[in-house]
Amino acid sequence: MLDRRALSLSVGDPLPALWHWFYFLPRAPQMLLDVDGHPQRGGFLPPIPLPRRMFAGAQLSFRQPLRIGVPATRRGEIVRIEHKNGRSGPLAFVTVSYRIEQDGVLCIEERQDIVYREPGLPIPMPALHPFPALPAGATARLLRPDTRLLFRFSALTYNAHRIHYDRAYALHEEGYPALVVHGPLSAVLLADLVEQTMQIAMHTFHFKGVKPLFDERPMRLVAMPNDSGIALEAQACDGSVAIEASATC
Repeated sequence: MLDRRALSLSVGDPLPALWHWFYFLPRAPQMLLDVDGHPQRGGFLPPIPLPRRMFAGAQLSFRQPLRIGVPATRRGEIVRIEHKNGRSGPLAFVTVSYRIEQDGVLCIEERQDIVYREPGLPIPMPALHPFPALPAGATARLLRPDTRLLFRFSALTYNAHRIHYDRAYALHEEGYPALVVHGPLSAVLLADLVEQTMQIAMHTFHFKGVKPLFDERPMRLVAMPNDSGIALEAQACDGSVAIEASATC
């Protein structure tokens, strides 16, 4: 999926950063999926009534590499539920803390931010504009996400949210102008830019969704080294920032 043709992984090798998202997958039976494709509320995540659910961001610390072929345990805890009022109406933020261990050793600490909101107004397609000039020392990758990439990531993460593969649902039910690129997919691509292109191992990685990205529109991934680490962006087709991220090495 990531076109890492030179990558060869064997038992005992370290798992690339963020690839743990392809494991510990939800096991909701088909009969317990909601109309949007998410598992129905009230299992691990709380039964918040707001209809739209999004993965808003995450903060990760990589303590030890996860080793391929070694059993791992993930423990999750809901640490905060916060209600706010935004421009689109009421919002609910749920913060979930995860710890992943192998052989009793902590490998990854992660906090995920999930946001719930009202449907809101339809979102227009951003206009096509040239990407801004890159700052000195920046590394970038251009790509045009398409249905094949979105489908593969949905399959690998067992994510049935229909905004990523069902165009009619995304347009007519949730008001998007196209299929939505997964926030975690953008994060994986940014992490891949650091590890694969820049050949740097990360100690921490933070990302936050600012606005959605859409299929069949160009996007640009940018890594900008600075005094504290690496600033990262996923830029939309109009040049605006859709995903803000940072890494330390």
